[in-house]
This record gives sequence, C-alpha cells and structure tokens, in this order.
Amino acid sequence: MNRTLGSLSLALAAAAFFSSFVAQAQDESDAPASKGRHLVQIGVFHVDTLDSSTPLRSHIQPGALAALGVQSDFTSDTTNKVGSSNTLALIYSYFLTDNLAIKFEGGIPAEFKLYGSGVVQPTGPLGSAVAVDLGSPNFNPLAKVTQWSPAILLQYYFRDAQEKIRPYVGVGATYTWFTDIKADEDFKNALNTRFGATLAAGNGKLGQSTTVDAAAADDLAPIFNMGVSAELSDRWSLSGSVSYTLLKTTANITIDAEDGTRLATSRTKLDLNPLVVAFVLGYRFDL
Repeated sequence: MNRTLGSLSLALAAAAFFSSFVAQAQDESDAPASKGRHLVQIGVFHVDTLDSSTPLRSHIQPGALAALGVQSDFTSDTTNKVGSSNTLALIYSYFLTDNLAIKFEGGIPAEFKLYGSGVVQPTGPLGSAVAVDLGSPNFNPLAKVTQWSPAILLQYYFRDAQEKIRPYVGVGATYTWFTDIKADEDFKNALNTRFGATLAAGNGKLGQSTTVDAAAADDLAPIFNMGVSAELSDRWSLSGSVSYTLLKTTANITIDAEDGTRLATSRTKLDLNPLVVAFVLGYRFDL
C-alpha cells in the first residue's frame, strides 16, 4: 500500500510541476493540429508490483521413500514477493485524430528480484531433514529475472490540440515473457544437496548429481493508463503517467537427476499486477 501511494504521489507531483512550468513559459502562437503527427518519447519507467502469490505446490518422485511416509504431492506454506525496478522508457505515438493516438511502449527490459518466505518441507519423518527455508537471508533474493513487456495502447487526449496541458487516458494490451532467470547459487545448492540427493537415492540413483532449473510462463494482459502532457513548444513536451497491468504468471522450479529423470516440480501462481509510473520527454514531428 505504501509503495502504491508513493507511486501515485510521484505522478501527481509531476503533473503539478508540468502545469507550473508551462504557466511560466512565454506564450507562443497556436500549435498546428495533432492529427497525422508523430511523437517519440524517452524517459524512465518506475515499476512497483502489487503482487500476491499462491502457496508452493510440489510434486515429487519419492520412490523408496514412499515407505517412510513421503507423499508425492504436498503444499508448503510459502509466499513470494517481487521487488521494484527502474528502466529506460522508449515510446512512439501516432495521432490518428487531434484527440486519438495509438501508442507503442518499449525500452530496456526491466530486471526484477524475487524474494521468498516459508519452508518447503515434504511429508513424513524425513521432511525436516530435507526442508528448505525460502526466507533464509542466505537465499534471498531467490532469483533474478528479466521481464519483456512491449505494449500497444489506444489513447484519448482531452482538450483541443492547441492547449498547453492535455490530460489523457488509454487502454491496451501487453505481451510479457521472462528471460535470464537466475536462481541464487546458495538456494540451488540447498535444493540439490537436500531435495535432489535424497530423491535421487530414493529412486535408485545414489551418487547421481542433480540440476535445478526455473521458468516463468508468458502472459497477454490488459493495461490501463492515465496521464497528463505539458507542451513546452510546438515540438517538445513533457509527460507523466500511471499505468496498471493485470499481469499474472506461473513460476516453476524443477529438479532433474543426471540421467534426465524429473525428480521434483514445484510451482506457484503470481499475480504481479505492476503499477508503472513514467516520466518522459517528447519530440513531435511530421513526415
């Protein structure tokens, strides 16, 4: 909640700054109509995730360990949180009319850190022996990930094209995928030496090494946007906006034996729901 209020406060402060800046600027002649013009913008995205997660659900191959009460499916009382991020914003807009524009958002993909809490522990007497504490300071952040989220929006600008201050709203979609998922080395070692080695032995693969991999599912999500643009001249402008995306993903962690046998799969569903504050400088031109 505090992060949300902080982001909204930044956007409101930017709007007030833009308004005062333009009010003090020297009056210029009426700008030409917006229709048919191009707008490129560069600035910064600040991303806060209003996230929540489901408890980690695991499916394992207990093998001979089943005789000791180790069940193949269990749920752990865990949670996951995603940190905030800042990255470069690159935006292109084309004005279909004086009030309607189509916008493409991109930039440098943001890097996020994933934090965990709670203990992953199988059933049975061996559970406590192989348990892994996701909240351990030695393991956090559990992983780092790069998020790609290009977006397309249809935006409506209020007021006439010649006005210095123009609020706008927009709606669109973003397709998001994740790359460069890197789990913390201490976390991976704990999973391999506790879960991996124990499950490998229970499945007749004593002495085989194990590997840990992580992945996150893609998602197509709606995005909602509102902001204000302040004209500095016929071509230059400043803009501040807030966007909200209904983004979700499923994160998976797998443990495989040396011969490729899948020993364990754990997954959690993450509602990321990022709130993005953007501050950008724009240049308008004709072709």
